[in-house]
Parts: sequence; C-alpha cells; structure tokens
Amino acid sequence: MTPIRTRTLGSTGIEVPELGLGAMDTPTSSERVATLTAALDAGIRFIDTARDYAGSEFLIGEVLRERGYEGLVLASKTFARTASGAQWDVDRSLRAMGVPSIALYQLHDVRTVADWQAVMAEGGALEGLQVARYRGLVGHIGISTHTLDIARQAILSGEFATIMLEYSAFYPDSAPLIELAGERGIGVIAMRPVGGSGRTSIMRQAIERGTAGILTPANLLRYVLSNPAVSVAIPGARYPSRVLENAATVRDFQTMSESERRALETAAAAFYEV
Repeated sequence: MTPIRTRTLGSTGIEVPELGLGAMDTPTSSERVATLTAALDAGIRFIDTARDYAGSEFLIGEVLRERGYEGLVLASKTFARTASGAQWDVDRSLRAMGVPSIALYQLHDVRTVADWQAVMAEGGALEGLQVARYRGLVGHIGISTHTLDIARQAILSGEFATIMLEYSAFYPDSAPLIELAGERGIGVIAMRPVGGSGRTSIMRQAIERGTAGILTPANLLRYVLSNPAVSVAIPGARYPSRVLENAATVRDFQTMSESERRALETAAAAFYEV
C-alpha cells in the first residue's frame, strides 16, 4: 500500500499525513470504532477532536487503549475562555484519551472580537494553554476560527503554531490567509475540505445518478491539497468506507492546475442554484 504523503505542520517540525481525520461526528456512527480503526490502519496519523465533540475523545481513548498511541499526532480543542477553564479541559482530555500529552491543543472557534479579547487577556485561555505547555501536557498551541478578521489577527499575533480554517472550493475566501500563515511558518489545518456532511450527501446522490460532473468529494479533496500552504486536511467520517475513499484519493492525486481549481469553484458556486 502506497503511504500517504506527509507535510510539515508549520514550524513545529511535526510531520503529518496530508490527510487527517476530523473526529467530530465519528462517535455518532454505529461503526465508530471500525471507522477510527480504519483511519489508523490507513496511515491517517493526525486525529482532530475537541472537548465539546460529544463522545469523541472517549472513542479515541477506547481505541488507543487497545492499540497504543505511538506515532499519532493528536489535536484537541477547548471552548474555555479563561486560563483555569483551559487547563481543566487539557486535564480532562488527557484522562479521556489515556495519553500523557497531546501534540496540539487549540482554542476552539474564536469567532467574535469579544472571544478574541477574552482568550488573549491576562488570565485568558491562551495563558492557560501556555501553562499546560510549560508542564509538558501539550506540545503546541493552535487556534480555530470561522472569522477571517480573527484569523488574520491570530496569524499576525505570533502566538500560535497552527490555525484551523474552513477551506474548500465551496469556501475559497480563506486562501489569502492560508498563504499568509504559510509565509509566517504557521501550520494550516483545513476543516470541511469536502464541504461538510450535508453537501457531501447531496453530491454522493448525484454521483449515483451520474449527474455529479466534476463536483465530487475526491476532486474537492484534491483542490484543498493542491494548495502547498495547507499542512493537513481533516474531512470527517462516520463510516470506514468514507475513510478508505479519502485515503485512496490522496495516495494517487495529482495537483490541480489553476484552471481546474477555478472550474471547481464555479461548479461549487452553482451547487446552491440546484
């Protein structure tokens, strides 16, 4: 089996596979253990979770207690906005997943100016994660956001090793910030690279009817990974088959040309007109 290619996670020095797993919805599946196991067996060594993803850290812990965690890059997130809350969440994550440390811990969905001010203030969540890093409980600190202005501030602040942004042919707006992050040595984690579960279901129905055209999950994944500033894409998966399809795509994919990327963006924009 051809291994999944790796990229460096910004200036952390951590080599991660181009394809990770976003484990938010995995616990909701009757095949949750098989799905996570399939990801690990396929060489997907970057697993993203969060304290607020119900059952996700518990599922990861359940599987890792059976097979071990050597070689994995685990990333979790806290919605806490205070230092004490962030430290508490780190401790809970460690217990839930049964690991001594977590490679990357992120501030979760810093969406508003008030959120940003809270996490960056004295006694804010960033300070809490810095304490956890000092204690050796987390390796690096990142941030996730759906707000481009906040993303720019985070990138320019110099406080974060990684940033998680939505990026796909459905949402290319974040591309300039991804480029900026790459220039500054910040690892970029692309969330919703195939558009999210609702869009994906409709696309798969179109594939079955033979009407999908170029707008397919495989091409959407190729689009994201054709951006060299993206460190890792983290599509979610609830079933082993989805994991295996994504893994097959990244093992064989060819970088998209500029014209191919623009054509896919056009097709994605027309998706809303259906």
